[in-house]
Amino acid sequence: MSNNFIENQNWRYATKKFDASKKVSEQDLETLKEAIRLSASSYGLQLYKVLIVENPEVRAKLQPASWGQSQIVDASHLFVFANITDVQESHIDDYLENIANTRGLSVDDLKGYGDFMKGNLVSLPADKKAVWTSKQTYLALGNLLNAAAELKIDVTPMEGFEPEKYNEILGLNQLGLNASLVATVGYRHEEDATQHYAKVRKSKQELFQTI
Repeated sequence: MSNNFIENQNWRYATKKFDASKKVSEQDLETLKEAIRLSASSYGLQLYKVLIVENPEVRAKLQPASWGQSQIVDASHLFVFANITDVQESHIDDYLENIANTRGLSVDDLKGYGDFMKGNLVSLPADKKAVWTSKQTYLALGNLLNAAAELKIDVTPMEGFEPEKYNEILGLNQLGLNASLVATVGYRHEEDATQHYAKVRKSKQELFQTI
């Protein structure tokens, strides 16, 4: 692993105050989107959608549902990771078709794999499905954080919001989606004192145990 990666991880922090005058370029935005698209996901299913909210009016509506945090309206972009709440056979069939088209296979060749996934996922209770798909969004967030740090773009992952209100404002319920987590993306304000704080983490001796 390059030293640059570790340096970038030391550079990044949860930005508290964004510079509203600075915007992420379209080129960098496409890089961040590609990093999310390439994220690891259980079975490769990617059972979520990522909404990139630019509209200032919509973001103003979301701010009260985000504990009033300024990042929601000041950051260049607002990413909302929304998990599919109820996994259906159709989601798996769509994935199998994508595999077949991408790798030049027949869908029939993938029937065993499809049946395996359906047997494990479709029959789960609704609440367990929602929890499982929600966890997948955190894997995607990890790629966003790492790619953004490499580009020296600030990202603040946020769980401090009201999912039900986000779902209502963004019309997610009708789409079978639920706002799982939020990330504000942009550039730190020079007045954000948090950027100067020393990073606090557990020591390697405390965090790791070799067995």
